[in-house]
Amino acid sequence: MRRTRIVTAVLALAAGLLAGTPPALAAATAASAPQVTVAADTYTWKNARIDGGGFVPGIVFNRSEKNLVYARTDIGGAYRWQQSTKTWTPLLDSVGWDEWGHTGVVSLASDSAAPDRVYAAVGTYTNSWDPTNGAVLRSSDRGASWQKTDLPFKLGGNMPGRGMGERLAIDPNKDSVLYLGAPSGKGLWRSTDSGVTWSQVTSFPNPGNYQQDPSDTTGYASDNQGIVWVTCDESTGTSGSATKTIYVGVADKDNAVYRSTDAGATWSRLPGQPTGYLAHKGVLDAVNGYLYLAYSDKGGPYDGGKGRLWRYATATGTWTNISPVAESDTSYGFSGLTVDRMHPSTIMATAYSSWWPDTQIFRSTDSGATWTRAWDDTSYPNRSNRYTIDVSSSPWLTFGANPSPPEQTPKLGWMTESLEIDPFDSARMMYGTGATLYGTENLTNWDSGGQFTVKPMVQGLEETSVNDLASPPSGGAQLFSALGDVGGFRHTDLTKVPSLMYTSPTFTTTTSLDFAEAIPNTVVRVGNLDSGPHIAFSTDNGANWFAGTDPSGVSGGGTVAAAADGSRFVWSPAGTGVQYTTGFGSSWSASSGIPAGAIVESDRVDPKTFYGFKSGKFYVSSDSGATFTASTATGLPSGDSVRFKALPGTKGDVWLAGGATDGAYGLWHSTDGGATFTKLSNVGQADTIGFGKAASGASYQTLYTSAKIGGVRGIFRSTDEGATWTRINDDAHQWGWTGAAITGDPRVYGRVYVSTNGRGVVYGDATGSSDSGGDSGGSSGSCSVTYGVTSQWSGGFQADVKLTNTGSTAWTGWSLGWSFTDGQKIGQLWNASYTQDGSAVTATNVRWNGNVAAGSSVSFGFTGTWSGSNAKPAAFKLAGQDCSVN
Repeated sequence: MRRTRIVTAVLALAAGLLAGTPPALAAATAASAPQVTVAADTYTWKNARIDGGGFVPGIVFNRSEKNLVYARTDIGGAYRWQQSTKTWTPLLDSVGWDEWGHTGVVSLASDSAAPDRVYAAVGTYTNSWDPTNGAVLRSSDRGASWQKTDLPFKLGGNMPGRGMGERLAIDPNKDSVLYLGAPSGKGLWRSTDSGVTWSQVTSFPNPGNYQQDPSDTTGYASDNQGIVWVTCDESTGTSGSATKTIYVGVADKDNAVYRSTDAGATWSRLPGQPTGYLAHKGVLDAVNGYLYLAYSDKGGPYDGGKGRLWRYATATGTWTNISPVAESDTSYGFSGLTVDRMHPSTIMATAYSSWWPDTQIFRSTDSGATWTRAWDDTSYPNRSNRYTIDVSSSPWLTFGANPSPPEQTPKLGWMTESLEIDPFDSARMMYGTGATLYGTENLTNWDSGGQFTVKPMVQGLEETSVNDLASPPSGGAQLFSALGDVGGFRHTDLTKVPSLMYTSPTFTTTTSLDFAEAIPNTVVRVGNLDSGPHIAFSTDNGANWFAGTDPSGVSGGGTVAAAADGSRFVWSPAGTGVQYTTGFGSSWSASSGIPAGAIVESDRVDPKTFYGFKSGKFYVSSDSGATFTASTATGLPSGDSVRFKALPGTKGDVWLAGGATDGAYGLWHSTDGGATFTKLSNVGQADTIGFGKAASGASYQTLYTSAKIGGVRGIFRSTDEGATWTRINDDAHQWGWTGAAITGDPRVYGRVYVSTNGRGVVYGDATGSSDSGGDSGGSSGSCSVTYGVTSQWSGGFQADVKLTNTGSTAWTGWSLGWSFTDGQKIGQLWNASYTQDGSAVTATNVRWNGNVAAGSSVSFGFTGTWSGSNAKPAAFKLAGQDCSVN
């Protein structure tokens, strides 16, 4: 959570995406490849629990329905709160590969007039790193399904200034009218048809001018942060008529706030406003007639040296400086501004950019006339806290630190730009940090002289970026992960949050890791650190670590490989050339014959054999990494967007995935240690490759890849050495960009671990697969159906249907029929096509999931409406046959 970590991690993350993602959405070069029939299997998908791990810049409570809460993340999508379990449900897992940027959420809006409606403004970068424009997503079922309107400009969920907001606002008196503040000088936009179409408000006079760093040639820090929030004064309108008075925050230090008093027809700079600052938040108390503004001298979310809080009286135009401390005493900007809707004179704000010794939270119960703090200095270096903090559910939030006072662990937070008091419960507050989402349910203890309890309220919200994954064949660890920002974790139980990230040393970002295949207790990892070693070793299966010694010139982690017997290591760090060592890295020697920056891996049988790849060339060393020789293999991808691995148990068996749409792109296999490679003709594009336990009766380990096969992008499995492929994810589970890493589990057939860029480590288990090699066609047979309502709300619901082939022959297509008994109507259905005539529904396979092997299953889901009751269908028929119903 340190300031330097966030700055560098944002840029490194973006660069990693740029390297791993096709540079443009061009047509695939494999279009002329043979058509392949892709079977589908039914998988259950979960997260390896970390709970949080990234920045939560926005929390939105619905103002008319209790417990309807949304959270947005900068790269990991949007979430809806489930009060019954006190967990978060992800809402944007359906975002696909080609639109990975839409996992970055710049703003959210929940409709208080129609609580089923929610909107999300999505897009990750405003520069060339993101290949697509931004979009506004709209949902009429609380984010269970979405419709999309593309915008003619980019949005920046992971850009500087992303903690300001909310940039998306619904007119509280006429909810068909929405406003969106755009970055990059694109101005203010408005929709008058509930987000279906958008047009620029040409009368708005100022598109903003603030840039974090005008000299940044990448366009990242030099982007104009634009229009940063919109707030409507609900007291200036009547139901059904557009709100008259609207306030807009602009990234312009001299002209930060504008107002319209004629429903957006004309605009003017709010007179008398302070200058020299950016207004991060503008929150209106319409009851008392106050607009509160939180100012900072920087755009955030990690920078800010000075700040102020101001109150504007909407009736008189009077400005009052209500800052809780003198400007000269601040070393941070203000944000996290909120009003207690039950008691509007109570307001709160945060010192969002205060890292040392901690963030600060301020509270006033008299509209800002006086303030108290979450903690106060006593006799230096001691401090007195109005809170207790319990991170037992996410113990890694201590970061393994043992700081000197007045710093404490765990911290109250940092990058605290989002803080909201529940509009229905003055005792509940939630706030986001750079690492988690915290909350309290006894906030009002603050005012009575007691202590309120802060706890993580983050379960289900997974927001780490994954660089590498490894699943060892034995030992206590099920999974090792290499993560951005929080280093990575050793999971011994995927359903439990690990006690701590890797320490001794603690990397800000782990870039690569490996274990010795024959003795998995030996593990190595490399990563980024402001100062100190960039490599660490473990001899007890990753439970404990010790630092190695860097060779001269190392500036970053790069990639690393462990010999099969753990006796030696090859490291390709950033900043210098490839290095090798015997033992645990007390001294290093330069490898010859291989260029700096090469990706390195080890043979999983021969401890002296290592492999490398760089710029279209494959390299092999047979002397423990001392010397490498370039292979004569040709036709491999010319760029460096490549990942390759050697198969456990067989010397010289290497698989290589990667490429780009403007050149060679696909999956290659070598059985002679990289001397020659054969490209698989049935794989159009591939970006990762991994191995898992072989299927029952199969002699070759199971392959997993994130790829495009048969014209379909997805996660695929092969149990017959790549001859046939089964898609194991579906359109509801895509997670944007999954190109960094993948691995199967050597101990559990069918289990696969998938990297995401912001949704953490996703793992899947087969729920109806056959352990019988490839999937083939045939005719229909017996069937069973499992129908379950997974979510239900007033007037709406979401259901999943699993159809299982219980016969002895495979299906080459299917059509499932049923009738609703209570007048339910389907609104949107995925992973199948459908028709509905009255109560009768027919769901039919789509192109990629028609083949269902005997003993296998296929699933689809839908959202719909109901009234009165919502009983499940009593019977299902497949090709005229009755299916058993579970």
